[in-house]
Amino acid sequence: MGRSRSARRGRGAAEAVAEQVDGGLAQLIPDRERARGWTLLIDGAPQSYVDLDDPAYLSFEYQRRLGHVIDLAAPAGRPVNAVHLGGGAFTLARYVAATRPRSTQQVVERDAALVQLVRRELPLDSGARLRVRSVDAREGLAKVPDGWADLVIADVFSGARTPAHLTSTEFLDGVRRALRPGGVYAANLADGPPLTHLRGQIATAAARFTELALVADPTVLRGRRFGNAVLVASDLPLPVAELTRRAATDPHPGRVEHGRALTDFTGGAVPVTDAAAVASPAPPPSAFR
Repeated sequence: MGRSRSARRGRGAAEAVAEQVDGGLAQLIPDRERARGWTLLIDGAPQSYVDLDDPAYLSFEYQRRLGHVIDLAAPAGRPVNAVHLGGGAFTLARYVAATRPRSTQQVVERDAALVQLVRRELPLDSGARLRVRSVDAREGLAKVPDGWADLVIADVFSGARTPAHLTSTEFLDGVRRALRPGGVYAANLADGPPLTHLRGQIATAAARFTELALVADPTVLRGRRFGNAVLVASDLPLPVAELTRRAATDPHPGRVEHGRALTDFTGGAVPVTDAAAVASPAPPPSAFR
């Protein structure tokens, strides 16, 4: 399928765009409430939301929580070196550029056709110091210089599932290599009852980082529904108190687990290696209704 209708605004209201990309059917849907707001869907699954007039606006629940991590990764306004594994519509890269001017960022997004679509229809700020690599996430991560990144954010989904090779201790070895000492790793994870994948990912991160925190909707943590959870890891103490305060004041309040409570939550799960890794579970059909 080729391009159908343009996201660019002329005299009338913006119209949706539908285009086949490597990962499936990409759709850019205009937001009738915000003049230049757009939602990116891949095969019907929401992937990103962008407001071109206000790149600091984060609509999706999990992206707001990753925004809190970005805000707390360094003093307000200080530029950072950030690596984004998974690009989508570059929502979080735009957020970093808006809230931390002069930051240098690398985005690794395997889907080259999606990158072209987003660049064309939702242009990036020309002043953003942003490099995009259209390669696999681990391949792109391997090209990041040792100790370069203040922040590594993993938000990679293929067919609404995180690929298996991005769930292992070997993958996190690559993350640690790219991070500066004391740098922060954050990952968007998705799981539902009985939370086997989420527990395994916490155990895997605990095998490579000394400090962990998990932010999620309480109903997800209780295994009552499928949803997202943001895992944060570092070798230095995390700003748990402030992260807890911010998550609690979100439109959809989140809960932060850390320390002994987070260890207990894993329920004896063991770290995942490349040899045993599997993709995250597929969301149920009701997840996107």
